[in-house]
Amino acid sequence: MSHDYQAIAAQILESIGGAANIRQAAHCLTRLRISLLDESKVNGEALRQVALVKGHFSNAGVFQIVIGAGDVDRVYAEMVKQGGVARATIADVKASGDAKQNRLQQLVKVFSDVFMPILPAIVIAGLLMGANNLLGAKGMFIEGKSLLDAYPGLSGLWGLINMMANTSFVFLPALVGWSAAKRFGGSEILGIVLGLLLVHPDLLNAWNYGKAAAGLDGASVPYFDLFGLHIEKVGYQGQILPILAAAWVMCRVELWLKPRVPNAVQLLVVPIVTIAVSGFLALAVIGPLARHLGIAVTDALVYVFNLAPWLGAALFGALYAPLVLTGMHHMFIAVDLQLIASQGGTFIWPMIALSNIAQGSAALAMFWLARNANDKNMASTSAVSAFFGITEPAMFGVNLRYKLPFYAALAGSASAAVLISLGHVKASAIGVGGLPAFISIIPQHIPLFLVGTLVALILPFGLTWLLARRQLAAVSQDEAAQHA
Repeated sequence: MSHDYQAIAAQILESIGGAANIRQAAHCLTRLRISLLDESKVNGEALRQVALVKGHFSNAGVFQIVIGAGDVDRVYAEMVKQGGVARATIADVKASGDAKQNRLQQLVKVFSDVFMPILPAIVIAGLLMGANNLLGAKGMFIEGKSLLDAYPGLSGLWGLINMMANTSFVFLPALVGWSAAKRFGGSEILGIVLGLLLVHPDLLNAWNYGKAAAGLDGASVPYFDLFGLHIEKVGYQGQILPILAAAWVMCRVELWLKPRVPNAVQLLVVPIVTIAVSGFLALAVIGPLARHLGIAVTDALVYVFNLAPWLGAALFGALYAPLVLTGMHHMFIAVDLQLIASQGGTFIWPMIALSNIAQGSAALAMFWLARNANDKNMASTSAVSAFFGITEPAMFGVNLRYKLPFYAALAGSASAAVLISLGHVKASAIGVGGLPAFISIIPQHIPLFLVGTLVALILPFGLTWLLARRQLAAVSQDEAAQHA
């Protein structure tokens, strides 16, 4: 089917306030990415009626229009031609969008930029750990026994999967060090080295540190003696804040040194001094401070949920999706990992997964209620995306557009969160934040989590069906009256 790309580009330009409202524009495989001067000039309703436009949303200061593979580059070329828009890269547009954000949004953007590249490693580790939990869970499939007890031959498979699952968590500081160094403009290989330094085998892991700090079996915390300064030999396996702060310091040191060290000796001097200075600060100052800060944050969350779990869960379940709209949700990855490292499991991630499912359920209801092909297509694809942990298309393209589905999803998310929190449901790892999430739940909590999943599926769907159906019927009556 051929399309009139000239007309489509002209309609898009008109709908977003004209070429004069465009600061920079680029495109990826499926979407136009535009930095606008004033997003209030966008006519969302008119934009949704343009052929090929499957949805639009704004994220991190960048306005994105979903077109589709193959068509997007032709529409972009026509926009450049008609509007005189200078071609830009996606990085240019992102940087332009960042400049429009306030300090808090920029801080959240840092978390997003650091964690998004390593998220696949964390998710796959969570799924493998979930599979391993199922093999070792007593009473899950056989009364009084685990699959390992019933079938000892599976022990080799269990050990192999366990090693694969733990790798990303044991060496998590190395992954964060690489990503953070890339984000902060430093050497990525030095970021990896700094991260590996914080998990060196000569340093105590969290379990052995806890035993040594408590003085169990006569153990004590070993330390480096540097001219009377005692630096504890403590590692930071599975922790985020120490390496994140240390990587920022490392990049500042490296970038300060480069213009001041002669080119002839840069390769020798800069890496050595950078790692020596940042490594010392990481072990002596940054690590201990970040460890205590992380413990304080997680203890505060645990205290709130222990004091009034239903209230904390209701607030988190209702507020998580709005936090996604601002991008602040990425900060919870660090809290989740801190809870897993210090508490043996996280009660936050299960609620996040249910929030995603609730948004997908509301979008799915809109698929059944939608009257035109574009709306149905957007609702169905975004619902599937949300069921597997990516909710932005569902929220921006469907639920927020009609408002009532978004509120229905919040109600379903809050209700499901209260239910599982009262049962103290926890996850042993971060997995896919949607329907497959049960794999990462601690086995004895899986049945209650599945009940919570049903609540997150049924309540938003039912509320959306009842409320949005009336809303759409009223809109249809108004349109019929206008044409009469």
